[in-house]
Amino acid sequence: MPDEPSEERLHAAENAVALIDAYVRSDREALLAAAERVSEEGDTDLVASELRIFATFLTRRVQETGVSYRPADSREAVARTVADLLPPELEFAVVTAWEAHSVGEEEAAERLANGDPMVQVHMLAAFCAAVGRAVYKPAELVSTLRLAAGIEPGGDGEPGGEGGDQDT
Repeated sequence: MPDEPSEERLHAAENAVALIDAYVRSDREALLAAAERVSEEGDTDLVASELRIFATFLTRRVQETGVSYRPADSREAVARTVADLLPPELEFAVVTAWEAHSVGEEEAAERLANGDPMVQVHMLAAFCAAVGRAVYKPAELVSTLRLAAGIEPGGDGEPGGEGGDQDT
């Protein structure tokens, strides 16, 4: 049996799920609150790491189900997901960085992020929300990610918790 996840990793996973949940529900206030929490806590690297794990999991899930999802689909889906939820300059940075990332241009994606770690966090969260919706219903996506991360149901009452995904 694998080791239990650390408190730090669980907290980062909760923050990652809160971001994804806000994107899935197109809830601008919840998204900005979750992003502010990640930024204030200086948790961007750990949250980005959790989001990469979720992105890999969801990409494999899409492949397993046979749903057709090409890089061009992800670019459009990420752009639709962030539309009108972020300030225009951040929305532009996220979309252009994801376009570079989706075709394997990691250096260009980092350059387009202008050193802002939250650009990567937003692009990964938006991708997870977009690709996750291709294979899961919104509430099912959030609960699946919480389960995959080892987050206790209703653990801390944050978005995506026991009551947070009921209206999706």
